[in-house]
Amino acid sequence: MATSPVTAPRPPEARHGSAAGRGRRRALLWLAPVAAAYCLAQLLLAVPGVGLGWDETVYVSQVSRDAPAAFLSAPRARGITFLVAPVTALTPSVLALRIYLALLSATALLLSLWAWRRVLPAPVLALAGALFAGLWPTLFYGPQAMPNLWVAFGALLAVGCFLRAARDPGDRPALAGLAAGIALAALMRPSDAVWLVLPLACAVPAARAGRRTALLAALASGALLGAAEWVAEAELRYGGLLTRLHRAGEIQGGLGWHPAFGDHARALSGRTLCRPCDVPWSQPVTALWWFLLPLLTAAGLVIAYRSGRLRPFLLPTATALSLAAPYLLLVGYAAPRFLLPAYALLSLPVALVLARLLAWARTRPVALALLCVALAAHLALHLAVTAQLGARGRANRAAFATVAAELHRQGVRPPCVVSGEEAVRVAFLAGCASRQVYGGHDGSISADGLAALARTRPTAVLVANGAPPPAWARGWRPLPLPDFPGGPGHLAYLSSSARPAPADGHTATDGHTATDADARRLRGD
Repeated sequence: MATSPVTAPRPPEARHGSAAGRGRRRALLWLAPVAAAYCLAQLLLAVPGVGLGWDETVYVSQVSRDAPAAFLSAPRARGITFLVAPVTALTPSVLALRIYLALLSATALLLSLWAWRRVLPAPVLALAGALFAGLWPTLFYGPQAMPNLWVAFGALLAVGCFLRAARDPGDRPALAGLAAGIALAALMRPSDAVWLVLPLACAVPAARAGRRTALLAALASGALLGAAEWVAEAELRYGGLLTRLHRAGEIQGGLGWHPAFGDHARALSGRTLCRPCDVPWSQPVTALWWFLLPLLTAAGLVIAYRSGRLRPFLLPTATALSLAAPYLLLVGYAAPRFLLPAYALLSLPVALVLARLLAWARTRPVALALLCVALAAHLALHLAVTAQLGARGRANRAAFATVAAELHRQGVRPPCVVSGEEAVRVAFLAGCASRQVYGGHDGSISADGLAALARTRPTAVLVANGAPPPAWARGWRPLPLPDFPGGPGHLAYLSSSARPAPADGHTATDGHTATDADARRLRGD
């Protein structure tokens, strides 16, 4: 990195087969430590004791052995469910799931950067990987059963392979990688895949004439393969693709002109969801890097242009802007995970700037020290936010497990139903089905249907802040609940079919017995 990394010659494995092994080993020596550090940081900060979040519970419940599947609303895809299925088929342990996802996400980071080794120098790729992996959304969502980070890996893989395939007619693995990256993004979030494909399709005419058809075929096949399940489900469950798209837009608050730059900046203080985002901006320092990101990206493009290597940085930047645009301009709320695909791609031009600064500061000890201090402070801030979110996740797990255990003692045991406030997480821990009455985006049953179900199955309706129960549950037994993460004052209204367990912990009247598996599930182990 002592010289300009962007002007480095094409890596030797692209020119001489005998040197290919040395080139691969050199890239691995740069990239493997980044992936390993990313995995270790997850295991230390974001894995131990962190229970499943609300969205995670929806995805994991689809393949859980211990609880019925929660309602899967129109915008959601089943990609992340397929990803976690191998673990949930073997064990209900949340810890095992977290470790599996941490290892898998670190491997995905390595592979998505590895695809760029014939396009950019290994030091720049290692810096890009470290910058992206060091962000708290990347750290926190690495072991989470959420789709956005996997869209980021798919986007990084797809853009790198597109550049390789557009340049080298003999690079057949690049075409396969391009299709795989698009398919991964479409499997996880079909709407994001549209914004990923759009700039790549626009870049096809700039490729060599003999490669354009192959590039378009790879883009189309990847998108169709990844979105096939979502489209088929739209036909079977929603009456058509357009109907599902319309319903998905309704659930997201309606897509329109909703600039959300301020919401995203506020959310960086550690809010996983800012909806509505009318909260005080108490920690603006957490968004300092976010405001510097456009400036650093522009500086990276200028450096690349002056070095004659603009294309490897211009396409990822354009693709990042395309992926970020709907969340910054069209969705009226914010979640830091939405922008993870954009951050992954923008890390490349930013890494170029950092590489140039490090090369410039190498013979200037004071400048080098200041740069290292700034980078260390940036990383420390993101590690602190990740640790804070991990602590919150552990507290939430304990609180919901306590609520589920209390319902269990009061007779809400499988087969059972939970509805109302935070029904998804409580129901999953208690081994119950979560059912919400029609009217919201998770509506899966009518009021009459739920009342009828309650006559034969133990049912609980959860309400917050002293709110009255629904009309069909007014005669049910009220039960004060332990404090929820959102605060005290929650009540459960229990149907007559929910009978408290005797003092010995067993229930002779309904045939259900508390088992070791129940206890493990309630603890979140």
